Amino acid sequence: MKKFRKVLDGLSSSSQGAVASPSCSSAAGTPPTPQDIHVHETLVSENFHICKTVRHGFPYKPTCLAFDPVQKILAIGSRTGGIRILGRPGVDCYSQHESGAAVLQLQFLINEGALVTACADDTLHLWNLRQRRPAILHSLKFNRERITFCHLPFQSKWLYVGTERVKSSNIRFESGTVVQWDLRAKKVDFRIYYDEAIHSVSWHHEGKQFMCSHSDGSLTMWNLRNTARPIQITYPHGKILKEGRKESCKPILKVEYKTSRNSEPYIIFSGGLSYDKVGGRRPTLTIMHGKAVTVLEMDHPIVEFLVLCDTPYSNEIQDPYAVVLLLEKDFIMVDLTQRNFPIFENPYPMDIHESPVTCTAYFAECPPDIIPVLYSVGAKQKKTGYSHKEWPVSGGTWTLDFVVKVFTLQMLYKLKTSKVFENPNAGEGRAVELVEEDPYAIQMVSWCPQSRLFCVVGISAHVILYRFSKHEANTEIVSLEVRLQFDSEDVISPSETENNPCFSDPSSHSPQMSGSPGNNSQDSLHYLKVKNRPVRMPPGYQAELVVQLQWVDREPPQQITSLDINSAYGLLAFGSCNGLVMVDYIQKTILMCVSTLDLYGAADPYQRLTRSPRKNRQSTSEFCMRSLSHFYSDSKKRIRTSYQSNSLSPPLSLSPSPSSSLCLSVSLCMCVSCKAESRENSFSRSRSSSVSSIDRDTKEAVTTLQFGESYGRKADSLPTACLWVGTSLGVVLLLPISIPTEKERLEEPVTMGPSGTILMLKGSVLCFSFLDCGGTLIQSPYEVWQEPEDPDEPRRRKLVNLSPLSSQEACGDGHLAVVCSEKQAKVILMPTQAVLFTHNVTESSFLLRADVVSVCNSVCLACFCANGHVMTLRFTVCLSLL
Repeated sequence: MKKFRKVLDGLSSSSQGAVASPSCSSAAGTPPTPQDIHVHETLVSENFHICKTVRHGFPYKPTCLAFDPVQKILAIGSRTGGIRILGRPGVDCYSQHESGAAVLQLQFLINEGALVTACADDTLHLWNLRQRRPAILHSLKFNRERITFCHLPFQSKWLYVGTERVKSSNIRFESGTVVQWDLRAKKVDFRIYYDEAIHSVSWHHEGKQFMCSHSDGSLTMWNLRNTARPIQITYPHGKILKEGRKESCKPILKVEYKTSRNSEPYIIFSGGLSYDKVGGRRPTLTIMHGKAVTVLEMDHPIVEFLVLCDTPYSNEIQDPYAVVLLLEKDFIMVDLTQRNFPIFENPYPMDIHESPVTCTAYFAECPPDIIPVLYSVGAKQKKTGYSHKEWPVSGGTWTLDFVVKVFTLQMLYKLKTSKVFENPNAGEGRAVELVEEDPYAIQMVSWCPQSRLFCVVGISAHVILYRFSKHEANTEIVSLEVRLQFDSEDVISPSETENNPCFSDPSSHSPQMSGSPGNNSQDSLHYLKVKNRPVRMPPGYQAELVVQLQWVDREPPQQITSLDINSAYGLLAFGSCNGLVMVDYIQKTILMCVSTLDLYGAADPYQRLTRSPRKNRQSTSEFCMRSLSHFYSDSKKRIRTSYQSNSLSPPLSLSPSPSSSLCLSVSLCMCVSCKAESRENSFSRSRSSSVSSIDRDTKEAVTTLQFGESYGRKADSLPTACLWVGTSLGVVLLLPISIPTEKERLEEPVTMGPSGTILMLKGSVLCFSFLDCGGTLIQSPYEVWQEPEDPDEPRRRKLVNLSPLSSQEACGDGHLAVVCSEKQAKVILMPTQAVLFTHNVTESSFLLRADVVSVCNSVCLACFCANGHVMTLRFTVCLSLL
């Protein structure tokens, strides 16, 4: 399979020129026909190739650390054979050992642009860092020895290697023994024996004393004049008990003894705390400076630490200024020059896993002013506890050719959604029992860069709308509650033909709005409660509206599965496994709250029969509010079973097992739901291999939404605002929307309703995109962000491309709709609704993600499959380019 490249590169160069209004060769006033479509496509398979552009995040399973005090660059080794070299902010390079053996130790050839690595396969490698890409110059394999330690003195031509059998370094220690060697005479000067095992040794810069750390939590000081016994024994964290017994302490794994010109020496070590102390359970770093003892607790185990000094010479006064700590899942640098030893703010892109990542989204062709604005606001966010000095690792000039990335990821702005809600009360009873481990976890986001509106969906079935403001605000957050729940379950069975749908009365399936009859205090139960008082919000993204799905019968709601927002229309829509909700965020009202069945109107292609709820039916809350770890593990299991089986699975049964839950999201919020077999939609979305033929009931979920200017009906001559709705049964529905003029927008209501238009695909619908008749991507209308200088002035809306097709010149023009499901892709001509192209993307697997992207002045459909394949498709010939 050929690989995928230039998709992201081409977005920036071609998207701007690829956004236009629809046009085709048909005469004005006449709807285009398939023969009128002439899409100019230039993409070929050679345009695509996979290459890594950026590496973001903390090194996986780090093992060792090294520092060049002259060039001021760092190197981190990992258990998978990776090396990451870091310099000043923006200088970042990653290299990999081909063997994949763990990197045990790193040694810089200080100020020479070279690095020595010792790996777990007993091989030494010499890397050249002075060329465009770091490369190995020499390798040395130890066949009969196990490498345990390496030492490379500054400006020395010799590398001292310690092994399990023979120790050839100038000082060796194990089991309480220290040996000093005369390297010139190649003989032993003296031996020191001690009762406790020695973990590390650190010299005084004069070379007359050295300090050892031991397994009993003690530090010993030795003088070369008298090696019979230590001149000093201290237990930094241990006390002598009343009965004369020493307090049991943890081993001190490493100690650093550094002198200073203007103050007393620094003694820095890891471990050594008493086993009886509460803080002894956490990894610690202790800094002893004179009589002051400072203990720094860490969130993760300490892998390695280094003390950074002004001089590279070990026989000069060291004057330490910082401590670098490499933790299992973090990287910290402590400032030794300031009181209380604050930490430096890490400038490297390692903070993405500060908490588990649950959602990602990529946006291209953003307005040029958005990044400076976000950076400016993010820089002003309060950051307490950091050092005021600059990041001390400032090297990388001589390696600039190869370490500066083409793309550099940098965190511009951080937004915490938990600030919208009150702190959860531990006495909420049932809500606390069923709540997610992290109720604020984010499932999906929708961002409009032009209007600077940002929408977040949380795992607790809530939607938060943020609006960007450069002024500080102190306002109340509007909260809306929606009851979106069925009163009974549906049995979905296929109609005999698609042309003869069976009609049913949908009234019994409709959800209820907040405050509707039948709503009681128990139904209003929420684990997360929006703050009902004025909230002070700093400049940046400020919460404007929160929409929450209500609990019904003290059971949590289904999770939200789809989301879209349009700033020009002032509308927000989201769907779940139960139905669809549309919100007018300008008037702060709920416009629509209907079940999926109600969206069909009188054109339902399926026969829906109701029955009483099953006795002892298991609560769906076990799935809705379970932990994210279980959520993603189930997702992986379903992906594995999906493409290992070549046969189509039967419909899903609603069994008590959590694995057969009603809703499942894998990065796209796809829903597990039953597919009724019909002429065109015979694919079953179920991943279950054992299903009861009796239980074939599930709800139809809304899997994707898209606002845009389109034709809701075949007879429409002009495009109007529409909402395209895709469901888990492969059904596409169109909802025409009537929006008042801008002068009446704040007072007149927005109206919409089913159009009767139904399109069908195989598999759950994933995405929509619109092209003009020449194959150019059409951008949805949007509002341009603008804010008055005075916060009290009313905000005026500036709309762009609100009705690009409504001019008299283009009144006869249509457009192309690209619809992709997890199995199939179609290109549909609007308003005639003629299917121009159909392509079955995959048979043995299913798609996780799909989107239409602009590449090299053309467009293609990019798909990511569950079997790990990335595919790109042309539209006119429906051929795979990958």
